[in-house]
Amino acid sequence: MRLKDRVPLGAKGPLGVVVDPMTWRAAPYLLVTGFFGLGWFVVLGLAVPLSLTLAVVWVGVPLMMATVLIWRGGAMLERRMLRAAFGVRIADPYRPRPEGGVGAHLRWLLSDPATWQDLGYLLMLLPLGAVEVVLTFTGWFTSVMLLIQPLLLALHGRSEDYDELVVDDWMSAGLVAFFGAVVLVLTAYLVRGMAWLHGTLATVLLGGNQEERLRASRARGIDAAEAERRRIERDLHDGAQQRLLSVAVDLGRAQSKFDTDPDEVRALITQAHAGTKAAIAELRNLARGIHPAILSDRGLDAALSGLAARAPIRVDVSVELEDRPPPAVESIAYFTVAETLTNMAKHSGATEASVTVIRDHRGVVVDVWDNGIGGAALSPGGGLSGLADRAATIDGVLVVHSPLGGPTLVRAELPCEW
Repeated sequence: MRLKDRVPLGAKGPLGVVVDPMTWRAAPYLLVTGFFGLGWFVVLGLAVPLSLTLAVVWVGVPLMMATVLIWRGGAMLERRMLRAAFGVRIADPYRPRPEGGVGAHLRWLLSDPATWQDLGYLLMLLPLGAVEVVLTFTGWFTSVMLLIQPLLLALHGRSEDYDELVVDDWMSAGLVAFFGAVVLVLTAYLVRGMAWLHGTLATVLLGGNQEERLRASRARGIDAAEAERRRIERDLHDGAQQRLLSVAVDLGRAQSKFDTDPDEVRALITQAHAGTKAAIAELRNLARGIHPAILSDRGLDAALSGLAARAPIRVDVSVELEDRPPPAVESIAYFTVAETLTNMAKHSGATEASVTVIRDHRGVVVDVWDNGIGGAALSPGGGLSGLADRAATIDGVLVVHSPLGGPTLVRAELPCEW
C-alpha cells in the first residue's frame, strides 16, 4: 500500500462529494470506530498488564501469545474494514512464520515490528475514533434536522425554535433547509477529510516497514526470475534440445548411407523432418510460455480469449480496459489467468469459470472464478505462490478465496505505476 493510494479528499464538486458512494461507505465506519477503539482499549488494557505480571511464573507466556494473536487478528480485521470503507488496500506485513516450538513462535511474534505497530494503531483508535464519532454524528444529525424543517412544517404547521429563529412559515423553513444543505455538503467534505486522515495513519501503522517489504518484494521477484530461468533451461534441455540432437543423428546416419542405401536415407530424412517440426513446436510453446506473441500484438483481451478457447470447460472472458496497461502488468495478468485456468482444469472439477479484468484508479484487477470444489491455497512452492511472487515484483497482491466446496476466486491487484 502506497500513500498515493489513500482515499481521495474528493474533487468532484459539492454534489459529487455528497452522492459519491465512497462518502457513504466511509460514514458508517466513522460512526462506529470510536466504539471499536473503546473495546480494544478495555481488552488490551486488561490483557497486556495481566500477561506481563503472570510472565514471571510462566503462566503469562501463553496468555501473552494469545493476546498478541488477538490484537494481530484485530489489526487484520481493520485492514479489511478499511478497504471496504475507504478503499485503502493494506497488505498484511508480517514476517514468515518460523519452524519450531513455543519459544520460536514467541520470538517471532515479539520481534516483528508490525506486531507493535498493530498495537499502537488499536490503542490510537480510542481518541481518534471518539473525535470521528462526535464530528460525524453532529454533522449528519444537524444537516438532517435542518433539511426536514419544511416537512415538519407541512405535517404540524409549526417546526422547531432555533434560539431567536422561529420556523413557522415557508420562507424561514426554506432558509433553514438551505442551511441544512450547506451543512450536508460540509459534512460530506468533513467525512472525506477524516477518511483521508484515518487512511493515512492506518497506512503508516498497519502497513509495516515499507522499506523491509520492498526488499522482500525484490527478493521474491529475483527468486521468481531465477525459478523461471531454471524452468526454461530445463524445458530446452529436455525438449527441443533432445529433438534437435535426434535430428542431427538422423541426418548424420543419412549422410553416411547416402550412396549405399537410398531407401534408408529417405526414411532417415523423413524422420529428421518430423523431428524438426516437433522441435519447432516445442520452441513455439516455450516462447509462448515466456511471452506469447498475441499478447504483444493484440493485447490482453485477445490473449485471454485464446486461453479461454483452449480450456476444457466454458470460460467467460470480460476485459474492460480503455487503454493498454504497461507490458509488465499485461504479462503478469496473462500468466495469472493461464496458471489459474491450468490449476482449475487439473484439480478443481469445475464446470464453468469466468475471467474479469477491470481497471480502477489504483491499477488493474484480475478476477478468475470457477465453481469447482475449492481448497486452493497459497502454499510455498505451489503455482499460486509463484503467481504471488510475480505480482510482488511490481508491488502487486494476489488474493485467493477458496473455501472447501467452492467456489474459488483468485484476484490479482496490479498497480499501473510503481
